[in-house]
Amino acid sequence: MRDRHAFVLLAACVLAACSDGGPRTYQGYAEGEYVRVAAPFAGTLQKLAVARGAQVEAGEPLFGLERENEAAARREAQQRQQNAEAQLADLQKGKRPTEIDAIRAQLAQADAALKLAAAQLKRSEQLVSQNFIAKERLDESRAAHDRDIQRVAELRAQLATARLAARPDAIKAAEHNVEAAKAALAQAEWRLAQKTVEAPVAGLVQDTYFVAGEWVPANQPVVSLLPPRNIKVRFFVEERVLGAVKIGQKLAVTCDGCPAPIAAAVTFISPQAEFTPPVIYSQQERAKLVFLVEARPAPDDAAKLHPGQPVEVRFD
Repeated sequence: MRDRHAFVLLAACVLAACSDGGPRTYQGYAEGEYVRVAAPFAGTLQKLAVARGAQVEAGEPLFGLERENEAAARREAQQRQQNAEAQLADLQKGKRPTEIDAIRAQLAQADAALKLAAAQLKRSEQLVSQNFIAKERLDESRAAHDRDIQRVAELRAQLATARLAARPDAIKAAEHNVEAAKAALAQAEWRLAQKTVEAPVAGLVQDTYFVAGEWVPANQPVVSLLPPRNIKVRFFVEERVLGAVKIGQKLAVTCDGCPAPIAAAVTFISPQAEFTPPVIYSQQERAKLVFLVEARPAPDDAAKLHPGQPVEVRFD
């Protein structure tokens, strides 16, 4: 905090030295907005694919955590999906050929028994008409014939049912099981993919926070990236010229070692004032009231600046 007050005090001194008619020049510094890359799950760091100071492109691998547990979970989910699909396919078709053949054989036996019962019934009717047998024998033959008719009808219905798929509601339930298994597999594959992390943006590897073999907690950054477009310039302007500063206003940034001024545009003007040094506000002390302003160069030019580097800002 002391360093910040010292810097703002220096800025105020420079501002006070500028005359109203002279060029509006301000001292500032470059600052970076870092992309800190982490994995959503914990694990041992098995591979760190980048080093500090390296340039990476979007999609390049950064690091990988151990993934045995997630790989096993994916294999389990794959097996569950295959099992659900097999059950659905089984319900969508009839019985096995051998089961259908068994019903056909039973039906053939029932047909033969029915023919025999029909012959016996006809014979019994003739014998009763000739008074050779009692009418009770005719009733028994007629009952046996009716029984065999019903048995043939039963087996024909079983054969027709055996050729059909399962009930629609059972098939619908099996389809839901397949969809649930697919969703579980997708989740397992996502968890496995999160153990290998790629660069979300192109930029400079500003820092790494772990080495291979260390335990990395969930959501703990492992690599810090600085994309060129995330470098900005910060400086302070006094209250009396604040009204002349507009969003989008062009300015030139110079620094030690910069071959030429870097074009930038104002992107933020703080709505809150800062006192430097802290004093009791009064009409006489308004010159010490300053506001933070941020400007961003084009990405190609921003790469020429480094976070913390002192710069000089001049409005066009």
